[in-house]
Amino acid sequence: MLSPTTKTSFNSASEAYDYWYWKLFRDGENFGNTKALFNVGFYITNPKNNYILNKDRKWSQEYAEAEWQWYLSGDPNISKLGEIYGKVPVIWRTMADKYGNVNSNYGYQWKRRGQLDKVIEMLRSNKGTRQAAISIYDGKEQDSYDTDTPCTYAVQFTVVDDKLNMSVVMRSNDIWYGFCNDQYCFSSLQMLVAYETGYDLGTYYHFAHNLHLYNDKLPELQTRNYHL
Repeated sequence: MLSPTTKTSFNSASEAYDYWYWKLFRDGENFGNTKALFNVGFYITNPKNNYILNKDRKWSQEYAEAEWQWYLSGDPNISKLGEIYGKVPVIWRTMADKYGNVNSNYGYQWKRRGQLDKVIEMLRSNKGTRQAAISIYDGKEQDSYDTDTPCTYAVQFTVVDDKLNMSVVMRSNDIWYGFCNDQYCFSSLQMLVAYETGYDLGTYYHFAHNLHLYNDKLPELQTRNYHL
């Protein structure tokens, strides 16, 4: 459960990461092999600030950008990521089917049936639309999720005061790996849609039904300062 005093707005992704990492460590419930919080939602008021600066995390902007370029290609095969980045991380190799394809290339998902193109057209023609949404996880496709289940339900765009706001809704989100790279790609998507539609950039709202930190990423008790 979250307390009424939980912080829900951050200027940058890095600020959000630091807050929720320590919040999970301090207040997370034991859930599987993680510390977890449920129904977590927060704003990032400046989506362009999408770099993770925490020294312990050692986040790679080079890799995050490679993943974003892979998404832009719309190719669900991990070999494409290998071409862009020079190698394929182990996590993607374990998620791929026997042909090397994954469901969690979000660009592949938003290109299916022209979802992204339709969203852009909707926003161009009607800034009051409530239908500018992209679906990713689909319960009706669970039979195809044997090796890889997408963590994101949907992405929706809304224009308020001529600013393009975006909401990302996730069923499950690991703060260490998933959030750091996902937010980079989703904020990049928001900037792309803002450019294509001519709106100023608004806020990024991130919601995870299950936000978690794997136990092997917990801080060493002897050497860490737990203050936020």
